[in-house]
Amino acid sequence: MARLFSAFVIVDWSAAAKPSTGPDSVWIGVLKRDVRFRMTFESFNPPTRAEAEKRLATILDDLKKRGERALVGFDFPLGFPRGFAAALQLKGDQPWRAVWDQLDKMVKDKPDNTNNRFGVGAEINRRLTGGPFPFWGCPPKDTLTTLQPKRVRAHTEDDLPEFRFADKAAKGAASIWKLYYNGSVGGQAILGIPAVRRLKLARGDEVRIWPFETGFQALTPADLEGVLAVVTEVYPSMFRAQPAPGEVKDLAQVRATAEHFARLDEAGKLSELFRGPTALSPEEAEIAAREEGWILGA
Repeated sequence: MARLFSAFVIVDWSAAAKPSTGPDSVWIGVLKRDVRFRMTFESFNPPTRAEAEKRLATILDDLKKRGERALVGFDFPLGFPRGFAAALQLKGDQPWRAVWDQLDKMVKDKPDNTNNRFGVGAEINRRLTGGPFPFWGCPPKDTLTTLQPKRVRAHTEDDLPEFRFADKAAKGAASIWKLYYNGSVGGQAILGIPAVRRLKLARGDEVRIWPFETGFQALTPADLEGVLAVVTEVYPSMFRAQPAPGEVKDLAQVRATAEHFARLDEAGKLSELFRGPTALSPEEAEIAAREEGWILGA
């Protein structure tokens, strides 16, 4: 089978509240062919999310000029656990899109990385339960009646699920409800989803969000005719990354993730990954495709 992509862009996002580089900041890894058609890797470490968005736009514009298609992977959830949109009484027959639109209305993320992610979590908690649940995790100074530094209780069968189907399949993925501390992804998702939404809106059907806009199916070059990029969720911890001496782990992870998917594409095996989960029931797979999303390769 012909290759699906000629470039692989992996983004390690960050919820930092001030400009930063190095460990635990935004890293963008790009694996693409050079003038001799050899796969070459380059990385970018923009100090703010605003600059990261601009860099991603430049990368995609350059690929478009070259007539190349990219797989673009972000390392945070693109969807929330099942029932989230309904619990917030969001309108529309596409739960994922309703959530994206709602977050875009709520999130304030300034050019210097100042952001209101804890305020967003607290407000959603107020609407869902009236208390500090299900979102949790914040510095003590950001404590509110509807958001606490520590988790106040465990999830029960009457609550929204703690984990998506994909989180359980990935074995070790964190819950989106955790907003702070090591390994958290909630803050990255709250700030990252609006950024992906802007990327999508700026390019329309040239950018497809998997699986929300493609469904679970093995993709072919014919399916992607006219498509500049397929955006997916990735989980870099699934792949073994060996940092070079003095190299930041985040950089090694985006490189290893890009190289993994490039090897699969070269071998004609990447297409099958877009079929998504094989262990879920048809009903569960439908929920993942319409609302929760999935981790490519999980």
